[in-house]
Amino acid sequence: MVKQAVHSPCCFGARLRQARERMGLPQDKLGVMIGLDEGSSSARISRYETGVHEPAFNIACKLAQALQVDVAYFYCEDDWLANAVLRLQHLTKAQRSDLDAWLADIAPAEPCVN
Repeated sequence: MVKQAVHSPCCFGARLRQARERMGLPQDKLGVMIGLDEGSSSARISRYETGVHEPAFNIACKLAQALQVDVAYFYCEDDWLANAVLRLQHLTKAQRSDLDAWLADIAPAEPCVN
């Protein structure tokens, strides 16, 4: 039996907060940047960060773009993988190709079934 990955809102919120703070943005400014109403933007971002609400995927994509991270970063439950996502987005096309070839040699691309 294959286990389905279950997304944890706590991971999303913590990663959102980390990315926002890394950019030096207050919650209200980030909210306005993604098109939220100025009067409620801080509260909405706070709810996302604390896990009270989880944004729809299209909002997560807007957050990722504003914070200059790949949207996958928000959904990684493993810190190592989340940090790898951050590093990968800065590689050149040639570096990605080299890394992909190296990974293909050491690890299968198919999902592991336990």
